[in-house]
Amino acid sequence: MLRGFSPDLILALNLLGTFVFGISGGLAAVRHQLDVFGAIVLAIVVGLAGGIIRDLLIGIPPVTFRDWGYLAAAGGAGLVTSLGHPLIGRLQRPIDTLDAVGLSVFCVTGAAAALANGLGVASAIILGAITGIGGGMVRDLLVQEIPVVLRRGLYAIPALLGATVVVLAYKSGNHSVVFPIVGALLCFSVRMAGLRYELNLPAAKDLPGSVDPRRLRKDDRRSK
Repeated sequence: MLRGFSPDLILALNLLGTFVFGISGGLAAVRHQLDVFGAIVLAIVVGLAGGIIRDLLIGIPPVTFRDWGYLAAAGGAGLVTSLGHPLIGRLQRPIDTLDAVGLSVFCVTGAAAALANGLGVASAIILGAITGIGGGMVRDLLVQEIPVVLRRGLYAIPALLGATVVVLAYKSGNHSVVFPIVGALLCFSVRMAGLRYELNLPAAKDLPGSVDPRRLRKDDRRSK
């Protein structure tokens, strides 16, 4: 699918994305005061879960189980973050940038994997996005938080846009390497714009006619 890229380059990009995502998992473990093992587990979850979910939905053995490099990259990120979190925690902007790079790589390669296995347009786009955001969602559930992707920040939207470019180009017969690059750049640009300008989709409480949950609780107490 990603014609023009060597398999070694694709592997290197995926390992980079896995390592970067693993750092975010390690930082989440530090924030919740988990031990080194917990940091490694969360790093592995963030780095690998998206791809595993994608492959299971496609119906193929997860590629991350067939190459030890993925597990090493994610686990190494968790170990590094656990031991060096005072320094890493001060590098939030570079980490956010690298995280956007990882999201961009994964949404493109995830969509490509779905297309290579014969999935349709909508399925390939969704699986491309899941590859990028799935690990973070599982991480948040493990630490008992509502997934960040569901409550703030432009995260899923950039992944969907990047995957859409790849899938529509492929389905229209354009298999050039240009379109995966364009998709990744679009995803990266939208994600970084969201971070730079603190862009968010409107929350339910901001929509016209929405009901304040606090008012519902008060009314419920009165009815009792």
